[in-house]
Amino acid sequence: MSTKLTKDEMAALIEVSRGLKSTRLSHAVFKNVKTLTGQKLCAYERKTGILQITDLGKQTIFMALCIDALRQLKANPTLKVNGEALAFLLRKGHLETREGEVGHFITTKGEESLADIDSQK
Repeated sequence: MSTKLTKDEMAALIEVSRGLKSTRLSHAVFKNVKTLTGQKLCAYERKTGILQITDLGKQTIFMALCIDALRQLKANPTLKVNGEALAFLLRKGHLETREGEVGHFITTKGEESLADIDSQK
């Protein structure tokens, strides 16, 4: 994923993903709207002019959730994380459940993915 967002930009993207009701933007979204629309994470709806999240924006949020879940489970395997992210990481082989133990554990594939993500920063 080549989209690098700051914490403020990610917070604004999450706010837009909740659904805006009018064309009036909050300060956080207004401050970051140029970046979000420039990277095609958000777009203005044609008829109403309301800023909405795009499919790429939804994917960006989901990938951030997955990365956060991996980091949290690395620190504490018994922690509860987002259900969709957990199911995705289990399906892709980044996490595993062990018989006789409680929680989800990171596989070598998950460790390699985290190392690769951290090396890109």
